[in-house]
Amino acid sequence: MDLLEEYRRATLFFESGDPTGAARLLEPIVEAEPDNAAVRQLLARSYFQSAQLGRAEAQLRELVDRNPSDHYAHHVLGRTLERAGRAREALRHLRIAFAMYSDNDDYRVALRRVEGTVGR
Repeated sequence: MDLLEEYRRATLFFESGDPTGAARLLEPIVEAEPDNAAVRQLLARSYFQSAQLGRAEAQLRELVDRNPSDHYAHHVLGRTLERAGRAREALRHLRIAFAMYSDNDDYRVALRRVEGTVGR
């Protein structure tokens, strides 16, 4: 299997609105290359977009564990937890993401939304 070609195909699936198809292509790539953060991130996003929130959370926690300074992984983990109805847990990750990259309006909006849900 040509992993790079499969990754490119998965990216096309994801960008064309088929996150489930993308995830199917990405799963064996992550298995073959578990340290590849870009592949793992796209897999997590594919799971998030297809409402496979438990799977998205697992991939995002792995990314955060491997690189605690990955603000985007913290943000998407926070959004995943929020979407799963776990706003209190989401708040921590959204705060971390915003603290690392406060110029990002999406981070600010998500943080404010969750803060409004659980209180500051």
